[in-house]
Amino acid sequence: MKSEIKPPATNGRDSAESSSHKSSQGNIAGFGEYFCQFRSFTFGKGYAKQSQDRSAEYVKKENLSTTVPKGPKAITKLIKGGLFLLALSAASSLQQLSYAQIGEAPGSSIFTVVRTPNIRPFPFHSDLAAVSASSGSDIWAVGQSGVHFDGLTWTAFALPDIAGDLTSGITGVADLAPNNVWSVGNINIGEQNPNQVIEHFDGTRWRVSPGPSFQPSDQPHLDGLTAISATDIWAAGSILTTIGGFQFAFPLFENFDGTSWTATIDESTLNAFIFGISADATNDVWAVGTVALEATFIEHFDGTAWSVVPSPSPGNGQIFLFGVTAIAPNDAWAVGFFVEALNQDRPQKTLIEHWDGTSWTVVPSPNVGGPDTQTISNQLRGVIAVSANDVWAFGDTDRFGPSKITNLVLHWNGTAWSIVPSPDPNPRHTLIDDVIAGGTVIPQGNLWLVGVADGFGTMVLNATGQ
Repeated sequence: MKSEIKPPATNGRDSAESSSHKSSQGNIAGFGEYFCQFRSFTFGKGYAKQSQDRSAEYVKKENLSTTVPKGPKAITKLIKGGLFLLALSAASSLQQLSYAQIGEAPGSSIFTVVRTPNIRPFPFHSDLAAVSASSGSDIWAVGQSGVHFDGLTWTAFALPDIAGDLTSGITGVADLAPNNVWSVGNINIGEQNPNQVIEHFDGTRWRVSPGPSFQPSDQPHLDGLTAISATDIWAAGSILTTIGGFQFAFPLFENFDGTSWTATIDESTLNAFIFGISADATNDVWAVGTVALEATFIEHFDGTAWSVVPSPSPGNGQIFLFGVTAIAPNDAWAVGFFVEALNQDRPQKTLIEHWDGTSWTVVPSPNVGGPDTQTISNQLRGVIAVSANDVWAFGDTDRFGPSKITNLVLHWNGTAWSIVPSPDPNPRHTLIDDVIAGGTVIPQGNLWLVGVADGFGTMVLNATGQ
């Protein structure tokens, strides 16, 4: 069953509707905790390695397993530990970044590191999670901060309600025009009243924009954004909502019609989480994620309603789809990672699935370290397309002990996926290193990838003429 929630009439305020709410069921974690476990899964692993002694002490104290048992109770414990390790390691860094460092690209890399500013000094974060462009002279990248490219220089912007301390963050952006940019994300992460946030840039400043209204106890969480036009924009994520006195997690979709946002909660799939969304047309919208870390999850909007579409789930451990790109009704790609071993969270292997108009199938994809590596995790966080035969997936690799997290880029040439050398702004591989989290394509094959440099700073990579 799908329930539609109509928004209240807007009153011109610059603040979103919010409410104080707290999880009342012991077997469902708050979305602040889910956020750190799901969206920043590899970050949590890398951070944990930087504070091994203290994290081991916490794991022992909290009785957290090093394996990953199935079910929501196990998820709750795991997520709480991941959140603690994330914050602990972030606070332990000693390096301050003023700009993303200039690093030499590998010999054959088509990408270069672009110098970008950080809005805040260490220990605050300026990480970038998503990027969108209306043209080559109007590009926005957002996350723990915002940076804008006017065709000549990048400028840092503070975003409303985003503190740069991992208690808030922007996860998606859609740049329709220089005076019409939307973004979505989350606030009060890990606190008692987690909530979504929707923001709009009118060409002069960013403002919080009213979204749909929810029940006082609901915890909506947004992880992706896609725009078909200025009057047809989709945001997606998940919501912890109360039904009959009990709390359940469901997929959440929100649509903007040019005037207001309307929310649809898909109550047909319990504990399903959406992380990526992409649209080829009003009647061809794809959203991807996971069901309780155990299976891939894909939904499609046909112009009338959302429906679950079967998708393969390789491996026996954790599995996620983080990103999706819709190229045509018979051509879409979804990416993420899976784990072979039962009840384990690593080593992670790249997962790429393709839609041919009839079904989703797994397409073989390479991994740094080879297909059987037990010492390197490979994770894909997003995918963008120049054309049907020119598709790019991106994420990171994590070499176990000592930690060495580096950028990962894969390319589809119409026949096969291959690893493409990519530069790292942090060539010394100190602290948490580099992760690509978002990407966009400007016509004529101008590729922009964004993420985090050295665990805290902005990172932008560019390749032209592809």
